[in-house]
Amino acid sequence: MTVKLLHHPFSRAANTLWALEEVGCPYELEYVDLAAGAQKKDPVRGLNAMGKLPVIIDGGAVVTEAAAIALYLADRYAPGRLAPALDAPERGAYLRWSLYAPSVIEPGCMAHVNKWEYRASAAGFGTYEEMLDTVSGAIGKGPWLLGETFTMADLIFGGTIRYMTMFNIIDKRPEYLAYAERLGARPAAQRAQAINARIVEERGLGKH
Repeated sequence: MTVKLLHHPFSRAANTLWALEEVGCPYELEYVDLAAGAQKKDPVRGLNAMGKLPVIIDGGAVVTEAAAIALYLADRYAPGRLAPALDAPERGAYLRWSLYAPSVIEPGCMAHVNKWEYRASAAGFGTYEEMLDTVSGAIGKGPWLLGETFTMADLIFGGTIRYMTMFNIIDKRPEYLAYAERLGARPAAQRAQAINARIVEERGLGKH
């Protein structure tokens, strides 16, 4: 069975392409013209009421939200390799760090760079500094979140760190940069990057 990814290289679907390359399942890309507002029309709108990418179609399953898609792909196509077994002790940490990125790192960084006013005691992400220290603790022992084994949690969590450091949205601590470099060196990440770059070139997306 072939997984279809509704894709644009300047969206979160770029990392979903990386996830597909990591799991190694057959897939096809369907380009969505964001500049033309195609994401607000069918087929995207009919599959995701938010009108956002990424979206995958896998047989009868439709999955949206980048982290959910990555976890789904790991469980379905790379169990035991990119996803710990359901009864494995490390499964808890795997899920924790997978969800920490969208629920803590992203809002924490957005609040910091946009100088939002908030009470740390009421914010789910606590303080920016607490978040930074937690990230450092998670990746400091390395090379991966679960030790010597790369998992889909690294793609989700680390993909966020790579993006945030690239665009100066998060502090560039040495351990963050080293982690991002390890992630970028993965063959699947490089294949996905090459595919995204080719689409950018073919579609003239880098031109203004």
